[in-house]
Amino acid sequence: MIGTISLGKSFYHCISYCLEDKRQLTEDEKLSQAQNEGLQHRHRAEVLEYNKCFGDKYELSEQFKDVRKLSKRVEKPVLHLSLRLAPGEILSREQLIEMGRQLAKEFDVFNNQYLTILHKDTREQHIHLVANRVSYNGKAANTSNNFLKMDRLCRRLEKEYKLKEVLSARRFLSREQRLIPRHDSRKEQLRSHIRETLENVSDLNSFQKQMQNLGYKVLKGRGISFIDNQKVKIKGSEVGFSLATIDRVLHLKHQLKIKQSDGAEQENTQTSTLYKSGLIQKHTKAEYERSPSSQIEKELSGLLYQLFKPEQVEQLSNHELLEEVKKKKHRLKIRR
Repeated sequence: MIGTISLGKSFYHCISYCLEDKRQLTEDEKLSQAQNEGLQHRHRAEVLEYNKCFGDKYELSEQFKDVRKLSKRVEKPVLHLSLRLAPGEILSREQLIEMGRQLAKEFDVFNNQYLTILHKDTREQHIHLVANRVSYNGKAANTSNNFLKMDRLCRRLEKEYKLKEVLSARRFLSREQRLIPRHDSRKEQLRSHIRETLENVSDLNSFQKQMQNLGYKVLKGRGISFIDNQKVKIKGSEVGFSLATIDRVLHLKHQLKIKQSDGAEQENTQTSTLYKSGLIQKHTKAEYERSPSSQIEKELSGLLYQLFKPEQVEQLSNHELLEEVKKKKHRLKIRR
């Protein structure tokens, strides 16, 4: 489950976004996409619950603004939250309403004006909650540690509703937990695809085309990034393949190809001449090792070994890793 948080000044714009269809789609496009995708692009929003408010977007906005006047110090009274389930996960309407209530409680707006909306135009089920941070007593909901609150709520709801559990962001983990290796299947897959592609191509254009055939959009500027079919962007440097590294591998492969081609042509000419004179001699190992091709092969082999070698992942449980961290800390204390 993924949660998002935003604060704003305009109730009208936030409520309009949540209640209306996407403005960039015409009516014909809504119907066409709905038929092709099996989703609901027309009348996509369903209000699951009104809390201390009612009406259309105009009436709701005015009601929220009237209560907001009770506090003149709050610059951003709009609290906009959302929860998105993993692909394939579906909860009932009642469960989504209860999830919205827990969301309101977690952010201390349960007794304030808020409405919970379900959007039906995406494959992943998700809800929005628009709340007035200002309550009827004139006090505003605290916004400190908002991202930590959302992280804890998502992890709790995943267990409560038996949903796919997601790892917390590193910044919300304890110092010991941050040292535990984390497996990211998305990055592992990208790393594997880059490796396979580099083994098969010798220039950047071919590399980009093959990565595109594998479903990635390649962004090349000062560095290189890849966007997969889930619209997730990953920098090449995050998986060990910066633009400089990729360029170096491709340059060495290209140079090796040229040297091997030139060497083969030269060797054929020399062989023909020596054959005619009866003085054919094979290149010694020492002579080959001094050749330009050999030097390029050595550099390329060393670089490819570092990039393509199987990654040794130590299979330790979280408990064992935490114990190891504690031992290291203890040893450091003794040295001091």
